[in-house]
Amino acid sequence: MSSLMWVQAIGVLLVFLIFAALMMTRKLPTILALPSMAILFALIAGVPWISSSPDTATLSGTILAQGSMRLSTAIAGLIFGAWFGQILNKVGITKSIIRKAAELAGDKPVLIAILFFITASIIFSAASGLGMVILVGTIVIPIMLTAGISQFVASLVLLCSVGVGVLFNVSNWAVYVDVMGLPVSTVADYTLIAAVPLFIISLLMIVFYIKRDGRGRKAWAMPAAASSGGEGRKVPAIALISPLVPVIMVFAFKMDIVPAVIIGALATLLLSWPKRPIHILSSSLVEGIQDVAGALALMIGIGMLVNSVMAPQVTAIISPLIESVLPNSPLMYILFFTLLSPLAIYRGPLNVWGLGSGIAALFVGAGMTPVAAMLALRVVSNVQSIADPTNSHNVWVADFTKSDINEILKKTLPWLVAAVLISMVWGAFVVF
Repeated sequence: MSSLMWVQAIGVLLVFLIFAALMMTRKLPTILALPSMAILFALIAGVPWISSSPDTATLSGTILAQGSMRLSTAIAGLIFGAWFGQILNKVGITKSIIRKAAELAGDKPVLIAILFFITASIIFSAASGLGMVILVGTIVIPIMLTAGISQFVASLVLLCSVGVGVLFNVSNWAVYVDVMGLPVSTVADYTLIAAVPLFIISLLMIVFYIKRDGRGRKAWAMPAAASSGGEGRKVPAIALISPLVPVIMVFAFKMDIVPAVIIGALATLLLSWPKRPIHILSSSLVEGIQDVAGALALMIGIGMLVNSVMAPQVTAIISPLIESVLPNSPLMYILFFTLLSPLAIYRGPLNVWGLGSGIAALFVGAGMTPVAAMLALRVVSNVQSIADPTNSHNVWVADFTKSDINEILKKTLPWLVAAVLISMVWGAFVVF
């Protein structure tokens, strides 16, 4: 590298560190930080604003215009996934599933916690987002606290179910399809490597803390503003399989995300046969988009950042730095991503909803296989989805249960790193 390129590389690194610190300390929203980084990286690398040559990467065309549409598949998947989640809510399936689990568990704290963990995981595999977390949480958390489960464990059950559920939520897979250029079927094939260790470790963690903490306070009162909205309508038992329909479509029939979700939505209406189905379809789409508006904006920023770091001018600067730390053996692959997995929290460089997508794209550009990069990013995201204090759902859960959000991080992080280690060992045998 020439002296100028070294100066540019240092400039890019400084911008990266400054913006990472701003996001981690919550001084700058990620929604603004990502496009800002994309623009600054391009300016430092000398990417022109426009060019007469169609083959030249430009700031206006390649990064801003094309970058904003880079994750169009993921954006569509997120919208349809949110739509499906609202349909499940409006026809009463979400509450019916939770009610069935509560009836099965009786008053046994361990059984209640485990059944709610599994039940909520199934729900979140069909619909994610803060709105769905609040809906499920306002139902299951009071039941668990009434059964004598501590506030921390009640929080843990809900957060772990979010972590496991999103791994099977097909609407989230499109991020890896767009960034890594992988087919949906490939993402599906590697899901169990990320999910099974997390599921087992979550079960162990829940049982351990129930046994250690003993029975919690039964005097807890649900906040007045957190009403679950009544019992809701009863739905046929067969309709309770609806959340699994899109997952089955993708896993069993290798179907793309959007048609799988549409089939799931239609199956939900046919199985539950609600009143005013057309109104449910239309209103669910509008409300679903409102639920994921923030995530949609994040995806636009991620697309700009990915296009920026993949621009030839930027890649020429960054690639030597990435190649120097790129894990090139199974052991280094395991150690690198296990030890650095905490960098997925606080909007760190391995957070898929921040810098992580750009870093993964650079790894692929530097020689790592797309499958290896995709798997590593999904595995370390398990730490972020459950333990990250900057997650909106973590903030809501901690506030609702009156728990310490930093205590949740401290108590769950060692367990989650252990889950990452197991997944990375398993994954290393598969991808190398």
